[in-house]
Amino acid sequence: MKSNNYLVIMAGGVGSRFWPMSTEQKPKQFLDVLGLGRTLLQQTVDRFKEICPSENILVVTSSKYKKLVSEQCPELLESNILLEPCMRNTAPCIAYASYKIKELNSEANIVVAPSDHLITNTTEFVRVIKEGLDFTSKNKALLTLGIMPHKPETGYGYIQANNNNQQPLKVAAFKEKPNLETAKSYLNEGNYFWNSGIFLWSLDTILEAFEANLPEVAELFKKGKEIYNTPKEQAFIDIEFPNCINISVDYGILEKANNIFVQPADFGWSDLGTWGSLWEKQSKCENQNAVIGENTHLFEVKNTIVHVPNDKKVVIQGLDNFIVVEENGTLLICKKQEEQRIKEFRSAVLDK
Repeated sequence: MKSNNYLVIMAGGVGSRFWPMSTEQKPKQFLDVLGLGRTLLQQTVDRFKEICPSENILVVTSSKYKKLVSEQCPELLESNILLEPCMRNTAPCIAYASYKIKELNSEANIVVAPSDHLITNTTEFVRVIKEGLDFTSKNKALLTLGIMPHKPETGYGYIQANNNNQQPLKVAAFKEKPNLETAKSYLNEGNYFWNSGIFLWSLDTILEAFEANLPEVAELFKKGKEIYNTPKEQAFIDIEFPNCINISVDYGILEKANNIFVQPADFGWSDLGTWGSLWEKQSKCENQNAVIGENTHLFEVKNTIVHVPNDKKVVIQGLDNFIVVEENGTLLICKKQEEQRIKEFRSAVLDK
């Protein structure tokens, strides 16, 4: 039986905050950041196997990552690897995939997910996604998953929901990354959720949203109606995609639409945006160290993340609250509280 469930994976980012492991040539979504034998992209595909068939999975990525996607996900159709000639943020990425899907299945029900997030409770994740798809198949709704916060996190955007008991909840507002005091107030109020960046909607609903809120983007991709899923598709995209406005789906659509809902969820989510967030999610020893690297020996080390190749013999003594990473011929040692400077460190090395 043909499935109407589709998955769009956004896999075009460069993951600069995970340097030196993540590079422009091989960003973090194509890496086994967790030391589990599967890359973050592969884990994303894996967790959707109960939700949609592989032929209904599309990956939108940079043209320079086509080979990486093909090698890591051989079960995907080559025609479902969508290649952006340049970066234009999430709204054009989603529009391209949506208008292509329209020519495959006009009854499609779609999940849009990042390629580089961590989810530890796959069973609960699948349950929430299936319930969400049931909701969007029956309602003209744009649904986002909101993660129930367990601490006053300043590194995530927030979704404010209306105070009622009927789920999914109607969204009242999207909030930028807050300062610590604001994050504490969000936690206390109880109707604020971390914005996961995972979206669900029917094809009709998202196309109507593009036509209403980003008509110039809609018109651009409509022009490919007779071209999608043919050998001429890539040439069309190479010419037209750079003409798109650079805008996120949050700013371009979600903050303008009035049919936005949020489903509160708790399935061990992290966007793995930083080495510190990886340290939080990794299993740790009694000294609160998270170590990936079989030949690593620690002495008087606490609250530290170490990520080194298995064949590298490493001895570390006396560090507390540090990041230690070696990859691609570069060794990074920095304080966890200074990790926002990793982009600065990266530039200093690469610009020489």
